[in-house]
Amino acid sequence: MRWTHWQTLKIKTPFSDLSFKETLIGGQAFRWSYNEIDQCWQGIWSQSFTQLRLNTEESIECRFPEESEANATEYLRQYLLVDTDWSDLTEQLPWRSDPALADAIYAFRGLRLLNQPFAETLLCFLCSATKQIPQIKIMCENMAREIGSEIIPGGPHALPTWEQLSNTSESVLRSLGLGFRAKNIKQTADLIAGSNKILEEIEGLSYEEAKEELIKFPGVGSKIADCTLLFGAQKYQAFPVDTWILKVLKNRYKLEGWSKDQLEQFGRVHLGPLAGYAQQFLFAYERVQR
Repeated sequence: MRWTHWQTLKIKTPFSDLSFKETLIGGQAFRWSYNEIDQCWQGIWSQSFTQLRLNTEESIECRFPEESEANATEYLRQYLLVDTDWSDLTEQLPWRSDPALADAIYAFRGLRLLNQPFAETLLCFLCSATKQIPQIKIMCENMAREIGSEIIPGGPHALPTWEQLSNTSESVLRSLGLGFRAKNIKQTADLIAGSNKILEEIEGLSYEEAKEELIKFPGVGSKIADCTLLFGAQKYQAFPVDTWILKVLKNRYKLEGWSKDQLEQFGRVHLGPLAGYAQQFLFAYERVQR
């Protein structure tokens, strides 16, 4: 595969080495990996395929396959939200009165949220039930390879569309290592493929309304809905509560015996309209403490 020359991409908020890595492979997205040969990060989303490396704290370098669309750089800018002032958003978080959050922000200075395709985000997080990041990545790659379409000739495959999944049998999905998730994904695919623009309509709703609609899909509970809305629809008040956040709330906030609904409400009230952004700092920091 022939790549374009490396080009510099200015970013409004500086990365650190740690926050750069965490943003790409810390559980928001599942199709980034480190390319040891080229010494860079390589990622796929939608019809985009790119390589990235941190140049300085104020910029990154990127390149694309020569066959990529001419506006590949603009797609990357939108995906990384390079013009968003993440430092300003960080300042809006209640870290001054929250030592646990302050420690997490200090450790992961420059961490940000990706702007992922909504439909893909839902699919990836339907794979996340009872699974960890490496296992989710394998399921996503299996589906892309066997069901998805080539992004460029001879290159990687995109994740399958919901229409492609609807045309795939549950048994085939199970053969790709999806387990019980195959049934939920197949049933959800049939619903989405049979309803014109349903995901576009859900994405355009308010957070509360969108979550209410998402949990109607088979296999979508509160956590999967919140992850989908946070990482795929920029609804930053979403506060996903998974195993790691349960540990944070128990160990650092002393919230024992609370239901998940109560914990989600605590997160949204205590951390405010950017609760999901704060959650990413807490999630990242807790995992490095293990």
